[in-house]
Amino acid sequence: MTPHTDRKDISTAPGAESRPDSGTDPKGLMPRLLHMLARALARQGFDGITRYGNALGALLWHCLPGRRRLAVSAIADHLGVSQQEATRIARESFAHNARSFLEVLLVGQFGFEQTGARLIIDNPDLLRRLAEGDRPVVATTAHLGAWEFMSSLMGQWHLDRPRMVVVRRNSNRTLNDFIFAMRGARGLQVVDHRNAVFTVLKGLKRNGCVGFLVDHNCRRDEAIFLPFLGETAAVNMGPALLAVRAEAEVWPAFMIREGDRYRLYIDEPLDTATLDGDRNDKVEAVCRFYTQAVERAVRAHPEQWFWMHKRWKTRPKHDD
Repeated sequence: MTPHTDRKDISTAPGAESRPDSGTDPKGLMPRLLHMLARALARQGFDGITRYGNALGALLWHCLPGRRRLAVSAIADHLGVSQQEATRIARESFAHNARSFLEVLLVGQFGFEQTGARLIIDNPDLLRRLAEGDRPVVATTAHLGAWEFMSSLMGQWHLDRPRMVVVRRNSNRTLNDFIFAMRGARGLQVVDHRNAVFTVLKGLKRNGCVGFLVDHNCRRDEAIFLPFLGETAAVNMGPALLAVRAEAEVWPAFMIREGDRYRLYIDEPLDTATLDGDRNDKVEAVCRFYTQAVERAVRAHPEQWFWMHKRWKTRPKHDD
């Protein structure tokens, strides 16, 4: 099943071609070399990216002892497992995270047309509801599983409506431009989080779909502090505030690896138009909603989450 489009629409959608650079002509030696390397790796296909990702994960496991210790400690503390089990989960997470890093090269090759082959839709009825709806949508996900492929699916979504994802800009301009190009390979608009408010609200007012990664640490002035995996964490309230202002539906979704296939999970949505209280109450309710969705997904698939991230770094004022 494909949402509000057919095979012809998919094949002619902007960026539907499998070229990793989405037809761009990068300027400068380093950008050109980066795009050449990307094309070479993308030609290895899904099996090749899996092999390279597993190898890269093993290399990072041995070369980043500080991040290795951080991941093992976080898993043991927040999942309540033994040190041995925490080490096993952490090592697997390094491999999954490395695969996620490389899978951005295949965004242009992955889409709804692979449903039943490489892509499994966990709840087709929910996907149908989402596809047939006429409301603005805030899609929330996490650094879990094959999260880069969410860009592929969103790029094919409602071709007559705005489709965008908000991401944090990389400090290296060459690398940042490259990643933006990869994520936009199937027509998705990639928006820098620093200049996102006006663009996102404009898109949502046109019943668009906007995606956010909502599991990363953030600054205190961006945060609401809520429980996450048994410890208070800084939860970015930006996606919630935008959803409330646009009276959008909030749909948690996650792309989980299962061997050589990928399973799309979609949770029941929260309709912000039905929330009670003032704006602060509503924003907190939305933050709590998508944080709990992420926690359920992480507990179900802990080996596929980004444990090496300092998730609980920002503390409430009274903890200073």
